[in-house]
Order: sequence, then C-alpha cells, then structure tokens
Amino acid sequence: MTQGADTNGPMAGVPYDGKLTKADGKGQWWDGLDPQDLYAQNHTPGKKLAWDWSVAQGSSVPDEAYMEKYFKRVKQLWDDYQPDMIYFDDDVLPLHGVTDEIGLNLAAHFYNSSIQLHGHNEAVMNAKMLNDQQRQALTYDIERGKASGILPLPWQTDTCIGSWHYKLERFLKHEYVPASTIIPMLADIVSKNGNLMLSVPLNRDGVPDTDETKIVTDIGAWLKINGDAIYATRPWKIYGEGPSTVAAGNGRGGRQSIDQSKFTPQDIRFTQSKDGKTLYAIVLQFPADGKVTIKSLASNSQYRPGDIDSVQLLGYGKLTFTRDEDGLHLTLPDQKPCDYAFALKIE
Repeated sequence: MTQGADTNGPMAGVPYDGKLTKADGKGQWWDGLDPQDLYAQNHTPGKKLAWDWSVAQGSSVPDEAYMEKYFKRVKQLWDDYQPDMIYFDDDVLPLHGVTDEIGLNLAAHFYNSSIQLHGHNEAVMNAKMLNDQQRQALTYDIERGKASGILPLPWQTDTCIGSWHYKLERFLKHEYVPASTIIPMLADIVSKNGNLMLSVPLNRDGVPDTDETKIVTDIGAWLKINGDAIYATRPWKIYGEGPSTVAAGNGRGGRQSIDQSKFTPQDIRFTQSKDGKTLYAIVLQFPADGKVTIKSLASNSQYRPGDIDSVQLLGYGKLTFTRDEDGLHLTLPDQKPCDYAFALKIE
C-alpha cells in the first residue's frame, strides 16, 4: 500500500491539481465547494440511520462528488500540517463499503508522505472493526472499550473524560471521569499492548474548565512518578493478575467495556522494558494494610523462574521483600508516593 499507489485523486484516473485555497472570506473555495458540506453531508438522505453503506437498509450513500471532495480535504490536511497520527471514526477505512479506493489511496499517501519526510514511516492510522489482516496495516481502535487480553499488535482505546462534545452540565455536576479511574484504566490498557487516546472536551473558547484541568494535572503528576512503567514499555508474558483478570462480559472480538473496570488492591498489571530486563508491576489500588503479594512472581513461577534481586517502589526507593511458593511479598512505606495506583520496578 506504500508503493506505486496513485494518490493524485481518490480513484484511478481522477486528476487533482494539488491544493485547495480560499477564494475570499465568505467560506467558499476555488472549486466552489463549502467545507461545511463534509460535515452536513448534503447528499440525498437515507430512509433511516444504518451503520452499513447499504441502500437496502436505508443508508444515505454519498455520491462521487462528495467522495472526491472528502479525499481532497483529508489529503490537504496532511500536506499542510504533516501529522504523524490520524484517527478515523470509521469501520476499516473511510467509505469502506462504498469504495475502498479512496481509503487505500489516502493510506498510501499518508504512509508515503511520512517516509519522504522522515526517511521511514512514522505515520499511524487508527480505525475500528479491523480483522487480523487489516491490523497489519492499520492500528486497531476500540471506542470506549478495551481488549480482554494481550493483543499481538499495538492497539488503541479512545475514550473521553465526559461527553464527546463539551457539555456544561458535566462541569456543573462534577461528573467527569476522575484521574483515580483513568490511571488504573491506563495501566490495564498498556499491559495488554494498548495505548490510550483520552479526549478532554473543550468549551468554545478552547480552554479546559477547572475540573478538567485538575484531572489532567493529576494524571501528569502520576506519570511523572510512574511513567517508566508506562512509556516505551512492552507487554509481559501475562498482562496481570487479580479478580479483574477473570474473563467476564466480553463482547465481540474479546472486547470489554471500560465500565467493567472495578479494580481492587489484588489487581496488578505487568509491563516490561523494551530490552526485557526490567519488569514493572502496577498495583491498581492501594491496600489498606500496606501489604502486597504478587502471586505471579512466586518462587516456583513459570513466568519468572529466575532470582529477583531488587524491588523498587517508584517515587520512593528500594523495598525489602520475601519470596515463597505463594508469591512475592512486600510491605509498603507509610507515606504514599502518589495518590492512586503505584508501580514497582522489579529486577
């Protein structure tokens, strides 16, 4: 898909002159098309809302002019701003089910442009409902959900601390998802080879409100201490242990709802450094008695049969520990290094 693709138009043989520019201040363009049409979709309405592009089901199928315009706008966005990532709120690629040529040519242009810019591909395209073959070329996205276990290729959760668009009522009632929920969710996703794309909806002035600012600040403070267990890590042999690892309520394709994530101090998630030399255990809730037992690191563990020389609590320092056939046992210091979940560095 990154070689030999014709990206001069969304379909073979369709010419494209390179760039669209504003003609005046009235919102019109040299091609005579209003960008609002992309959002309003001013083609013939369907009989009902249907997810599949099927006239038989009542879908409103866009015409060729709309698809041509869509291709040009997205291509210009990339050419003007050179982003490294784009998220399509679509199954597979845009307009998949009507034609695959537009989506494939957009993907080819995005990847080829990244290679020309960086010397290698750094572009990431996220899309939904991908089969195993499609996940080789696109990053699998699960909206407001997560994988039930480790996936072989990197994937993504997209979710929001509130509604997808700014809703004043959320702020007035203090109904945002707090950092205390987001941080364990982040650890769970990363342990399964996933990434979290978190939306913070902004008011029309483009500024987050005070509740949102606190949530983002709290997440940043936690990552400042525990980031080594998250950034540039890889999944371990198992993603975790504890009550939440019992498969329950899985949806299609092993998808789980984020709302099912009720974590306890016995719920632990594992990550490891890229070189595999350092293991991180993220305990998702603080135990009331200050005691932690990691069963997966027992002395007879099939996952870590070798010795354990050192255990550090990130943000604090080294801890004393014992190890037997029941697990790796630790006692936490009285002073917490952070307010929510905490990470242990094991070597």
